[in-house]
Amino acid sequence: MGLFSWLFGEKESERSVDPIEYKGFLIYSEPKSEGGQYRISGRICKETDGEPKIHHFIRSDILPSESAASELMVNKARMYIDQMGDKMFD
Repeated sequence: MGLFSWLFGEKESERSVDPIEYKGFLIYSEPKSEGGQYRISGRICKETDGEPKIHHFIRSDILPSESAASELMVNKARMYIDQMGDKMFD
């Protein structure tokens, strides 16, 4: 991390994440590292009328592995989509 990145709080370089399509939504799992564990985090996206909509998805769940956090995030995002649908963008 360079001096200016540290001073101005630039984010760590983000990895490219392949989305998972579910019922017309794209789920991007992006677990956040916290103290050697991983918090469930990511984005749910959908294009509506040519306009991209993004819902940031962060949960209190913390798991010991990145893969477990990623898998649980996708499962929770699917449930959230089933419950909320397009209302999540209101």
